[in-house]
Amino acid sequence: MAMRAHAARQISDDQFLAAEEAAIRDTISRFEATGSPVITDGEQSKPSFATYPLSGLENLAADGVTIPFADGHIRQLPRLTKGPFRYGVHAVTYLKAARRHAHRPLKQAVISASALSMLYPQNGVAGYSREMFLKDLIEESERDIRECLEAGAACVQIDFTEGRLALKLDPSGGHIH
Repeated sequence: MAMRAHAARQISDDQFLAAEEAAIRDTISRFEATGSPVITDGEQSKPSFATYPLSGLENLAADGVTIPFADGHIRQLPRLTKGPFRYGVHAVTYLKAARRHAHRPLKQAVISASALSMLYPQNGVAGYSREMFLKDLIEESERDIRECLEAGAACVQIDFTEGRLALKLDPSGGHIH
């Protein structure tokens, strides 16, 4: 709710940050109460589990690949318009915010490089080859994971959200090994 209200400029930045902090604190408190040895912040402050690295980037257009989900909803990724590709936000940001409230080891989720590879358009990007994009993407993805581990994440989970899409495109399973 706070994300929508903030996007619609119905609440201030300070009000949004307070709501975000409260959601993280509440989620961690409830998760720790379960007795789980490793907890997570429930991705409460991520704008999206799939596109958090894209926050603040200006080299994207809204008309990228769509990913259909079994429950009927779709997620549309943006399309890269120019290079180089760099993350706008790394997952360690969310881990550090969660650590302020956690008393147990934290797991941090990151999006897979293969999901973000769908940002590169079929017809290419002038002056920025797919190979250059993939090199930059892998470097950013590796940095995302390493920073979380270096900051004390107990483990890093790589969200492979596009796995079901790959099976829809190739029901034989030939894309996934």
